Amino acid sequence: MMDLNKLFSLEGKVALVTGGSRGIGKMIVEGFLAAGCAKIYITARKVDEINATVAEFGDKVIGLPGDISNMAGIQQLADQIAEREDKLDILVNNAGAAWGAEFEDFPEVGWDRTMDLNVKTPFFLTQKLHKLLIAGGAGGAPAKVINISSIDGQKVNPWETYPYQASKAAVIHLTRRMSARLIRDNIIVTSIAPGAFPSSMNRVARDAGDKAAAGIPAKRVGTAEDMAAGAVYLASRAGDYVIGETLTIDGGVVNAHLPSHFAEPGG
Repeated sequence: MMDLNKLFSLEGKVALVTGGSRGIGKMIVEGFLAAGCAKIYITARKVDEINATVAEFGDKVIGLPGDISNMAGIQQLADQIAEREDKLDILVNNAGAAWGAEFEDFPEVGWDRTMDLNVKTPFFLTQKLHKLLIAGGAGGAPAKVINISSIDGQKVNPWETYPYQASKAAVIHLTRRMSARLIRDNIIVTSIAPGAFPSSMNRVARDAGDKAAAGIPAKRVGTAEDMAAGAVYLASRAGDYVIGETLTIDGGVVNAHLPSHFAEPGG
């Protein structure tokens, strides 16, 4: 008989969640812990936030502060993981940035910062951790790479966040291309496209949830359980036959939202 506990279990797994000290990354860390992960490494630039998350979750969470928006920081993180582990079962490329400015004034620094962290970092961090991921998939169960994209890569939003929206669309297609190559090494690549979840990047969902919920078919913003459930599904045995796909977790904004001018046939 099928055992659902084993199907969604992450018992004994070693994971790395970038940007894991807050927001969506922290939600995923909490879910992985609940699913039985043996060890979860998190990285972020702010040491105090990492320390607070480690203190909250306990000794199964290990903080590795650093800036992975550049190649030196990416290599440093990969080296730190390799010094501590002989395999990596799960990599969640969650760290990201956004920058908004009017079209006429949009600065190159904002473009480069956003595109580097959101697109370049997931690719090159996965590349640098490739051997550890191969080792993670060598025991039969595949290793998993989960890229965090966004519904803003699937639809246009009203804000002038040009590189953010372009970068998240790029992540969705990058996920497909990476999956086609890495499945040869028993590494499965997927992505999650979150909608409105409370975070420092989505302050409206964090600080004015009722306002944000008005435009969501489900009539609420996402919770930690919503994000954790999707991530655990993809990271566990339950998601082993899902390859290159983007799981949209948004309360229906992309696929079930009707424009305000919509009228019934004949209306």
